[in-house]
Amino acid sequence: MKTGEVKIINQGLEDEMEVWGYQPCLWKRILVGMGVVCTGGLLLLLLYWLPEWGVKGTCTHTSVRDAHTLLLRSTDEFKQWFRARVHVMLAPGGKPFDSLDLKPKAQLGKGEHGIGAADEEVRGKFAHRQPDEIHYFTHHSTKYYWNDVIQNFEFYKGLEDLKVSCASIHSDHSSGLSKTLQEYRALFFGENEIAVRVPSIFILLIKEVLNPFYIFQLFSVILWSAEDYYYYATAIVLMSVISIATSLYTIKKQYVMLHDMVAAHSVLRVSVCRGNKDIEQAMSTELVPGDVIIIPANGMIMPCDAVLTHGTCIVNESMLTGESVPVTKTSLPSSGEEAASSYDMEEHKRHTLFCGTQVIQTRFYAGELVKAVVVRTGFSTEKGQLVRSILYPKPTDFKLYHDAYLFLLCLVGVAGIGFIYTIILSIMNKVPAKTIIIESLDIVTITVPPALPAAMTAGIVYAQRRLKKVGIFCISPQRINMCGQLNLVCFDKTGTLTEDGLDLWGIQRAEDGRFSPPESEVAKESLVNSAFVACMATCHSLTKIEGELSGDPLDLKMFNATGWILEEPTEEETALHNPIMPTVVRPPKHTVPEANQNNPLTQNMELSELSSCEIGIVRQFPFSSALQRMSVVVRRLGEKHMDAYLKGAPEVVASLCKQHTVPQSFTETLETYTRQGFRVIALAHRQLESKLSWHKVQSLSRDLIETNMDFLGLIIMQNKIKEETAGVLQELRQANIRTLMVTGDNMLTAISVARDCGMIRSHEKVIIADAVPPKDLHPASITWRYTDNPAPTNRDSQTVEIHLEEEEEVCDRQVALQEQSYHFAVSGRSFAVITEHFPQLIQKLVLRATVFARMAPDQKTQLVEVLQSIDYTVGMCGDGANDCGALKRAHSGISLSELEASVASPFTSSTANISCVPNLIREGRAALITSFCVFKFMALYSIIQYLSVTLLYSILSNLGDFQFLFIDIAIILIIAFTMSLNPAWKELVWRRPPSSLISGPLLCSVLTQIITCLVFQVLAFLLVRQQSWYETWTPQSDACNVSSSGLSLNVTSPHDHKNIKNYENTTLFYVSSFQYLAVAIVFSKGKPFRQPSYKNWPFMLSCMCLYTFLLFIMLYPVPAIDNFLEIVCVPHDWRVTLVIIVTVNAAVSFMLEVANDRWGPSFLSWLFCRNNKPPTVRYMHLALELQDDADWPPKPSTVTCASDPQSRVSNPL
Repeated sequence: MKTGEVKIINQGLEDEMEVWGYQPCLWKRILVGMGVVCTGGLLLLLLYWLPEWGVKGTCTHTSVRDAHTLLLRSTDEFKQWFRARVHVMLAPGGKPFDSLDLKPKAQLGKGEHGIGAADEEVRGKFAHRQPDEIHYFTHHSTKYYWNDVIQNFEFYKGLEDLKVSCASIHSDHSSGLSKTLQEYRALFFGENEIAVRVPSIFILLIKEVLNPFYIFQLFSVILWSAEDYYYYATAIVLMSVISIATSLYTIKKQYVMLHDMVAAHSVLRVSVCRGNKDIEQAMSTELVPGDVIIIPANGMIMPCDAVLTHGTCIVNESMLTGESVPVTKTSLPSSGEEAASSYDMEEHKRHTLFCGTQVIQTRFYAGELVKAVVVRTGFSTEKGQLVRSILYPKPTDFKLYHDAYLFLLCLVGVAGIGFIYTIILSIMNKVPAKTIIIESLDIVTITVPPALPAAMTAGIVYAQRRLKKVGIFCISPQRINMCGQLNLVCFDKTGTLTEDGLDLWGIQRAEDGRFSPPESEVAKESLVNSAFVACMATCHSLTKIEGELSGDPLDLKMFNATGWILEEPTEEETALHNPIMPTVVRPPKHTVPEANQNNPLTQNMELSELSSCEIGIVRQFPFSSALQRMSVVVRRLGEKHMDAYLKGAPEVVASLCKQHTVPQSFTETLETYTRQGFRVIALAHRQLESKLSWHKVQSLSRDLIETNMDFLGLIIMQNKIKEETAGVLQELRQANIRTLMVTGDNMLTAISVARDCGMIRSHEKVIIADAVPPKDLHPASITWRYTDNPAPTNRDSQTVEIHLEEEEEVCDRQVALQEQSYHFAVSGRSFAVITEHFPQLIQKLVLRATVFARMAPDQKTQLVEVLQSIDYTVGMCGDGANDCGALKRAHSGISLSELEASVASPFTSSTANISCVPNLIREGRAALITSFCVFKFMALYSIIQYLSVTLLYSILSNLGDFQFLFIDIAIILIIAFTMSLNPAWKELVWRRPPSSLISGPLLCSVLTQIITCLVFQVLAFLLVRQQSWYETWTPQSDACNVSSSGLSLNVTSPHDHKNIKNYENTTLFYVSSFQYLAVAIVFSKGKPFRQPSYKNWPFMLSCMCLYTFLLFIMLYPVPAIDNFLEIVCVPHDWRVTLVIIVTVNAAVSFMLEVANDRWGPSFLSWLFCRNNKPPTVRYMHLALELQDDADWPPKPSTVTCASDPQSRVSNPL
């Protein structure tokens, strides 16, 4: 295939794919049809499992433009294949945002894929135009349209595709669409609905049953039925039916849950503007990008993503952010610098109403409606993308499952040898053809155990049940095993390591360019008239919902500390006034008894003395995480001028103030607080010109107001660490699990919290990597700032700059077994610069970085990906949907929020602290070890039975139907399902369980047990034939000097012709039955990852019952049982000999396993000369590589300039 014929779609995005085009080919289809008939439908199944074969086998290659069928392959590490059918649509324009009036008439081309009824409808609607043919295909609920200009398929997000500025949304898109234009856009964007179709049970059943494993089971059942092994066939069918039913119930339940989650806002009636004045009622499913909708005063659940152009909304965004705090959304700026910038959903999220979020209240101008322009619809919305990620998850890439398939392939290889051996042996003994076919195929079903997946799943199901008991809920059970391999956990800070809320510690006001002493009380009378308290009382986004103050917890704490009262206008008051009726704040009425505070008469009496304190909030500029600040414009009652108040990150606020008003000790004071872990907020004030009118203020841009301010001082908030945090982090450290903090908070606060909770210990240095992008002629550089000295130091006292060309030498070292003496701390801005300009450095930096501060949500996801790229198995623990991407991307994400946003997280904890993390890892380790135990046991079960059957085939015998049944049901199923019940070990240990089935010690363990079983089976088989009483068994045989009357009833047994009853069969049945039990006990390991087996009473009880039963029937034969199991009577001496054989066998198995556990790894390393081989995991390899690097970490006394290839050394300032 020529590379030129490949197209890339979604380039640079997470779901990037390669596309090839194909046309149907008649002769290939005929050939495939003949193949399907000849193979009895097996070829069809194979093409269903491998879509790339299906397409290549029935189609010929063509250009993507002319394709009828497309073959898609994801470009990620999974390389998944998909097929998609190309459809043709008729539309009066080529793109959704084309103007219908300006476009010239298009000639109607020949549609090779036919024109349907829907296209006829299009002709009817747009009869005045010749329609265009548009090729498109649908993949994972997204439609891709062919674009002739770029010669590729593309998908349309929504209004953002036009790259519109904020000002043009106001000027060009705020009046609404005509009905014709709306119908035209609907052709491209489809119905505005996140359609989660719940598949019927029949469709789910077909998909489940067509699993390769169930097909193999079907083949096994048909084969056993042909051999009259009805009982075991029935047992397997029953087990499969239970397994399929459970699986269908789980899948159906998840679909229904997801459907219910999106159904709330799927279909509702909305008011839509058609042109300037017309308003019509429409269904939300008819909305398209560009429509203008009216938000009702009593709120609504948003059916789409829309940007506010008029008015203000209070919105509950818990569905998206995981935080149930109402957020104030303001209208998109229409003038100023911000209005000129292109609209970006992430950048302008404070003006955007997201799909699925609840609008609680609206505020509006008199006579004006609250309007919003639809930006995205359906699966393009934020919520739609969340649902898509759940509907079409990426496969979990875990070595265990990959190895399991390799192991099964080995078993298939062994089965192949048995298959050939059986055929040759049968032909030599002139066995009938039918028997040859059945017996040779039977060896395959014996070697590849049909009960394997059910047994493997059992351990995970039990672990899931135990997790549920400790309040951890799991939607992706396969990830429980992954938790057992975690060696690094990232923690969010606020709400995860620390308490959610902040407590006000105190304030430090600034007067005349210097700080006053800190004060703990804000609500004292001497401060009532101060600008500082006025700023605290007004600069927030609080609102009253049903009489309760609601909003950001930080704002609430600040406002409540002042003791002031907030009053909001009612709808009637708003309608009566032409200007906005402002929200009013006033100090408490100390002179009036509490009970009379709301009495209107009392209020009038007090008005004169309180008039100077009452403040109306005229305009809000909401908090922006990009700007790190918020501001308000207010007017005191009775004053002609207005005031602006600002609060935000101290560094940002100080930069917007007049320099002489900022105290000289600002930097030192701020560092003193942040080092102690306090959250510091700065306040500022500015008196505005008296000529500013109400209306003028509404259209002013925030840049004009937030400048030239007077610095007022600092508010110091305390963020307490949760009491469980330090203990859990200590436990993880002892278990050799690395911990990181990833937060949106201030750097020094984050470092302080990391020290307080033990993530960074007191004697360890912290090096802040401060990177700046290239500017003017200066290249990108990194400045390293050492913060090991607890006393405040000059920020620039110790610097090292990294040269771009030398970045390969600038690396990190980590030796897993040695203590860290230093940690790096990186900010979000530095992380972005280092990722772009120092790509080789990023992996080496994250090797020893512990604190990541001021990180945006997408940067958290990037960090997880970087850590995974150096072979860490990453866990992520967070409390909200700003961690949503990272929670999904990590190998194991655990959300501490039970809100809807956490639906994408594999694990959700009902306890809102990090104590769930060790629990999850312990259960993961136990489940992983259980998976290994069960896999090894099931592999040995197959091989033991294979050995027995192969030995019996040599004398043209076999195991009996009821012998198979007893082994498979009474021994194997009971043992496999009870050996998984060992609970997790009570503490986390230093070493981790192996991650691979194809590892030396594990294979060594399996091979030694196979050889042991083989030796003892062959020994018993040969020994029985050497006995003096041995003869070819007949119903009249009397080897044990017992009357044959009890057995003579079986002369005409239907199984006689199969030669089941003989001494070899009886001997091997006894020996192999004890071997199954011996390997089960040997493989069922306890400490250090699971509780010991003697605490697993169902397993112990099963083993004891089976041992007792087998010993009893062996030493004291019961004719009825012997008859049932088709075993023959042997002399008592031989029975004693068998007891000795199975006892020695068990002892040898046990000793070999103990020896393998103790000396296996070191012996294998010595045998294959691997002692000095470098580690395979990348982070260990990097650590060893840098262990002797004397230039790392960078010395504080050297400076390397990026522009100069020669190093220029200078002393610290």
